[in-house]
Amino acid sequence: MTAPLLEVSHLDVAYPVKGWRRPDFPALRDVSLAIETGETLGLVGESGSGKTTLGRAILGLAPVTAGDIAFQGAQIARLPRSARRALSKDIQVIFQDPYSSLNPAMTVSDILAEPLTAGGASRADAHRRVRELLDRVGLPADAARRLPREFSGGQRQRIAIARALARGPKLIVCDEVVSALDLTTQARVLDLLIELQENTGVAYLFISHDLSVVRHISHRVAVMLRGRIIEEGDAETVTSTPAEPYTQRLLLASPVADPVEQAARRAHYDSLPPIAAPKVVEK
Repeated sequence: MTAPLLEVSHLDVAYPVKGWRRPDFPALRDVSLAIETGETLGLVGESGSGKTTLGRAILGLAPVTAGDIAFQGAQIARLPRSARRALSKDIQVIFQDPYSSLNPAMTVSDILAEPLTAGGASRADAHRRVRELLDRVGLPADAARRLPREFSGGQRQRIAIARALARGPKLIVCDEVVSALDLTTQARVLDLLIELQENTGVAYLFISHDLSVVRHISHRVAVMLRGRIIEEGDAETVTSTPAEPYTQRLLLASPVADPVEQAARRAHYDSLPPIAAPKVVEK
């Protein structure tokens, strides 16, 4: 059997806390998961659960206290900066706010060409690739000459997706990429990500607090609580009939249009037992 594209093993991340002899804050504790080539793993949990910290650790932006991260069989958790920069060709990220992640002083063409020229492409090849990327994410060719502020939120997120795809990555960390968008735009961006995955074979770590969004795009789902993964399985099972009370709460917290059904969901939510300390999912 071949190794997974990405494998996280018993990962701990702790942040220092201000104050004399105060212990570090454990943001992640004994986290293990794997992502296969062309697969989407949805990572869901409330704010502060540790899901964004896990994404940052994979990207080399959070300090790994213990455990390992392997990409294509090679350990990457403690790479020097130069090696991590080279790895950016294969591992990319799309952030929650597309406007703050795009340089407002640069045209879309320059934003998309920058990672290409930094990777050694000629200006001509880079601009040819920019035209391909804009077409792939459904933006007109004249978008290349415009600034990010001239686009809607959904269009800016398409630009961010195009930038992440520029160098043909194998894995993209999607950190709450649709949470700032309206429902109609959310659906369009999610459908675009699915289409791009089908055409390119890229894998996603899709981070979200919304189980309904995760269900739409994911093959498998992992649920985080207080820095641990407490439930993991195929998307249909975890998002429809979850075993853990915490996951059930996440499911019932999503509103529905029918007031009778919404009242029943609220009553079910209130009847659930208090959330206990998380237990580790056996691998």
